[in-house]
Amino acid sequence: MYQVLARKYRPRNFNELVGQNHVSRALTSALERGRLHHAYLFTGTRGVGKTTIARLLAKCLKCETGVTSTPCEVCPTCKAVNEGRFIDLIEIDAASRTKVEDTRELLDNVPYAPTQGRFKVYLIDEVHMLSTHSFNALLKTLEEPPEHVKFLFATTDPQKLPITVISRCLQFTLRPLAVDEITEHLSSILSKEQIQAEQDAIWQIAESAQGSLRDALSLTDQAIAYGQGEIHHQDVKDMLGLIDRTIIYDLILAIHQNQPARVSALLIQFRQQALDVSLVLDQLISTLHELALLQYLPDLSLKYSAEINQKITQLSQRISAQDLQLYYQIASKGRADLQLAVTQEQGFEMCVLRLLAFRPLQPNEVPLTQVSAQSNAVAAAPVVESATAQMIFD
Repeated sequence: MYQVLARKYRPRNFNELVGQNHVSRALTSALERGRLHHAYLFTGTRGVGKTTIARLLAKCLKCETGVTSTPCEVCPTCKAVNEGRFIDLIEIDAASRTKVEDTRELLDNVPYAPTQGRFKVYLIDEVHMLSTHSFNALLKTLEEPPEHVKFLFATTDPQKLPITVISRCLQFTLRPLAVDEITEHLSSILSKEQIQAEQDAIWQIAESAQGSLRDALSLTDQAIAYGQGEIHHQDVKDMLGLIDRTIIYDLILAIHQNQPARVSALLIQFRQQALDVSLVLDQLISTLHELALLQYLPDLSLKYSAEINQKITQLSQRISAQDLQLYYQIASKGRADLQLAVTQEQGFEMCVLRLLAFRPLQPNEVPLTQVSAQSNAVAAAPVVESATAQMIFD
């Protein structure tokens, strides 16, 4: 039976863990030195490894070779933990067991010794979903549990946890993964799966995952199905409904060079393609941010394909830093006002027109009001001369 990539390639030890080096280093050191806390709290956004690290820690505590940072993976205990059937690893979904009665039932079994393992480990996922009464019932046991009990908590929303619970745990905050880290990991997995994939497509999936490795693997599964066993860049863009970056670059350049006809053609193209204008505006803002980074902090800028890197570098050299800041401010304000417009399309188009209207003048340009004043003066000059001549002849 086919197993999805997110489950098939779930790390089985700390060496296979992608990113989160600060967490794996601290836990590895604690395991090797025997300085084990009785409660751990793992926080972070979805798909960054909270539950995975908790399971790894549980396996390290239970391996039959002893408490170790490198479990053997061959003993019955390690195999049972990997397969999710070890009796002394109690995994609980707090979202479905929010009542205080559920927590009390759980605590009634805490004093009993483990059946097979060295420790009885309670892994509570989305712990912030527990009710206030449940937290209160848990406090005393969490502060002074039996020596054979370990609590592992995972949550995406630590702000909802009582401070009394947080103060009783060792807290580890997991960070979203960088695009480069996800790209490298996806390339390795696709190589093992012998699936042909374009590098630009892999990078696009990694960026769309927004720091979540699980999301990236799920999108990869989807892209493989969409591309009939292969992953192509155009297929990924079609699948995700992404906007071609070159169109955004063309729009910014047309605005900066004061080309209303070109801007009009691009707006018509957006209408014909029925693009989500909020996504277009988001992409416009992100591109302006990327251009500003490229000018001042190139090491922080994203790494695109060679073609896009060339275009974005050329664009950053044509627009001054001051103009970029103005464009970014106008576009960000337009994004905030998008919901106030009669339609989102109207709000987006007015934002583009505002960018054109407040575009700074280039050195070789003359303000329109000044041109109009000069034209009026020239047109009025013969009239004055004619009136003066008429007076003389009279």
